[in-house]
Amino acid sequence: MSDWPALDAEVDRWAKAERTVILWWRDDDAIAATPALERLLRTARQPDRAAVPICLAVIPAQADGSLAKTGAQNPQVSILQHGFAHRNHAPTNEKKLELGAHRPAAIVLRELAEGRQRLQQLFGSRFLPVLVPPWNRFAPAVRDGLPGIGLTSISTYGPRTAGDRSAVNTHVDIIDWHGSRGFAGEAAALRLLTGHLAARREARADPAEPTGLLTHHLVQDEACWGFLTELVYRLSRRPEVRWLAGTDIFGQTAAVAPERLILS
Repeated sequence: MSDWPALDAEVDRWAKAERTVILWWRDDDAIAATPALERLLRTARQPDRAAVPICLAVIPAQADGSLAKTGAQNPQVSILQHGFAHRNHAPTNEKKLELGAHRPAAIVLRELAEGRQRLQQLFGSRFLPVLVPPWNRFAPAVRDGLPGIGLTSISTYGPRTAGDRSAVNTHVDIIDWHGSRGFAGEAAALRLLTGHLAARREARADPAEPTGLLTHHLVQDEACWGFLTELVYRLSRRPEVRWLAGTDIFGQTAAVAPERLILS
């Protein structure tokens, strides 16, 4: 049985409550203009409709001019900072970490400041001062130092801590990282999406945190692309759904509160 009806039913519940389903899209590990990136941008475009906004989490040490050109040509794209070099510094018996406590926080923060400056130079106003930690993890001392280097917001994975308006996270990872490393499956992806929307609607998760889609264009298989195409097509045709741009989300340090829906 298809899992799409469950998502449709959840969107209907939001509409009945006169609330807008607010979503956002983060894609990690961008470094250059590639066929996969162009495919991502094509997937976000819908005939006769505005393109779905995408926040690209860019690796500063590897980013090149071709990516800056692509960003300039696609106004729906915002740029976030994905660590510095996306390099693991943890021992082999620990989870991967670039921004952990394995090095002095001052060194880590100096790298991040260098990365921030590079992205500012490459992307100008398209760059938003938001840190996306590689592997979605970082040491508390690093987080504490982020405001001092001009990184005012963060984005990781999973529902944010209640009251933490400096974070806007993602909640729907479509890749099975611990298994096939391919598409997690339609049922699993839709369950994450529908589940977070329901949790927000029922105030079991922060209602003010937009539900975030997480993708990785460089490693996605055909099943991932097929799912994204279907998801964007379906949700772009629901008037109760709004995709937020990076400037909508991170233009202020606080997340955007759910809007009242104007029903026609």
